[in-house]
Amino acid sequence: MLPDGAVRFTVWCPKARQVRVSIGTGDGARTLPLEWSGGGLFSGAAEGIPPGTDYWYALDDGRLRPDPVSRYRPAGVHGPSRIVDPSSFKWTDQGWRGCSTPDLVIYELHVGTFSPEGTFDGVIARLRWLRDLGVTALEIMPIAEFPGGRNWGYDGVSLYAPQSTYGGPDGFRRLVDACHGQGLAVILDVVYNHLGPEGNYLPEFGPYFSDRHHTLWGQGWNLDGSDSDEVRRYLLNNALYWLTEFHVDGLRLDAADKMVDLSALHILEELGSAVRLQAEALGRRVVLIAESDANDPRFIRSQELGGFGLDAQWTDDFHHAVHVALTGESQGYFADFGGVRPVAKALADRFVNDGRYSPYRRRRYGRPAGDVPADRFVVCIQNHDQVGNRAGGERLSVLVEPAALRLGAALLLLAPYVPLLFMGEEYGETNPFLYFVSHGDADLIQAVREGRRREFAEFGWSGEVPDPQSESTFAGSRLSWVRSEEGNHARLRTLYTDLLRTRHQEPALRPGSPSVSVKHSESGQWVSLRLQAAGSELIAGFNFGSVEQTLALESPASHAAMLSTDDPRYGGEGKSSLISAGLRLAPRSAALLRQL
Repeated sequence: MLPDGAVRFTVWCPKARQVRVSIGTGDGARTLPLEWSGGGLFSGAAEGIPPGTDYWYALDDGRLRPDPVSRYRPAGVHGPSRIVDPSSFKWTDQGWRGCSTPDLVIYELHVGTFSPEGTFDGVIARLRWLRDLGVTALEIMPIAEFPGGRNWGYDGVSLYAPQSTYGGPDGFRRLVDACHGQGLAVILDVVYNHLGPEGNYLPEFGPYFSDRHHTLWGQGWNLDGSDSDEVRRYLLNNALYWLTEFHVDGLRLDAADKMVDLSALHILEELGSAVRLQAEALGRRVVLIAESDANDPRFIRSQELGGFGLDAQWTDDFHHAVHVALTGESQGYFADFGGVRPVAKALADRFVNDGRYSPYRRRRYGRPAGDVPADRFVVCIQNHDQVGNRAGGERLSVLVEPAALRLGAALLLLAPYVPLLFMGEEYGETNPFLYFVSHGDADLIQAVREGRRREFAEFGWSGEVPDPQSESTFAGSRLSWVRSEEGNHARLRTLYTDLLRTRHQEPALRPGSPSVSVKHSESGQWVSLRLQAAGSELIAGFNFGSVEQTLALESPASHAAMLSTDDPRYGGEGKSSLISAGLRLAPRSAALLRQL
């Protein structure tokens, strides 16, 4: 909206000879022809159009299509766009300045299944709980308008419109504002590698997608072909839009390694530069985190060293190493891991596959990254992909016994990296997190069903795959918060709280600052981790075996026990302790010591 209350409509539509705006509905609807202003742009202004008015763009043959940069799509992906006045929201976070990467403890959540309400407002009710747990940032799975009301968010097709069934743009603003009021940063998961198939009208406006670059999910964006400048601008402006109009503190870039761009200036490097400039202008810290399965440190190396200059990246190797050590699974990509050596290597060297031969891929994979600071890596033992892309959506809590669950928690929160928790992990939620959609196209629904079955084949998972389209699949994936107050669930939550409190208090547990030394014994099935920083020295021991192990210490009397996952407070038996020979670890347990 313009300062005088008028509304300016601008659209890039090089495929059209003329474009009109159809404003309003029913008898009060009117049409405004737009003027061509060169470069495929059409624009025009109109007065007397209040916020809340719906509109369409009418293309050459009269077909009505939603605005490619709609701020709100209240009727879904096939409905009209709605005019929004972004200045009408009254923010209360004027003193908020963001969160630096080493201070991040990330909590990933899916808005639709996090609360009974399944809305942005439903998340707000739990913010104090998360803050008290020790979380410092929420990572919210994609919210760009997607078909129906049940979706992970990676089928979004209206990148500028917060999901209508979650609460729309003002609902998301309320959530971000409330997060900042609780001292929590907000990282938004954005999808710049593809667009969903249903309700994707962008190809009717311009050459947004490439015939040369394809992804696992369809055509990739046209980032390096003819007329790609405006396509790049569309994505870059989207990133700045979330930072500016919604005050988000960071973006998680979905499958960034699948964004194919052969330009001299890669889109990710351009994105990093644009975000840094906007963050400076806003006076806030903003982080860009790449999801990447490439094991390539180029994403986070500085631009001066030929990298893209992003702030951090996910590293799946940590998850895979820990998962296999805890569960013994070896199917699919888990074939590259086994025993405790990969756990030790992940702790010490960032990547396990860092140029070595990968049996799963049958080729060398990855590149060394030991010179990159540890606070540039985000690690987890569960996330939406690793849980939801199992046939049954099983969480770690139903795959391993409670002792192993506590051991995994200690590995995550004592590792020298940035930790990410998946919603419900902190209390051992047992409800699955399944893949769900609510498409309206019958052929697409069947294609999704068949595609999921093919994906699961290589993992050897048998049995009936829950129907992604069924509402019961979605409903069964909701968190059951009452469990967090019960028995071992409550005790596990206490462990997470104590581990996070320790992490925030100890300089040696701050990512990027400590000197790290790792030892392991494959036969003994243990790993030890020594962390030194700012005059503080901590030793963590991890026993993956089913029998007790003793880790030798040079001078046991000079160490003090800080925490043990075998403590009865957390559901253990209290068998781990310091003895004259060193640190005695109960089966499937971890302990933390301080050097006196």
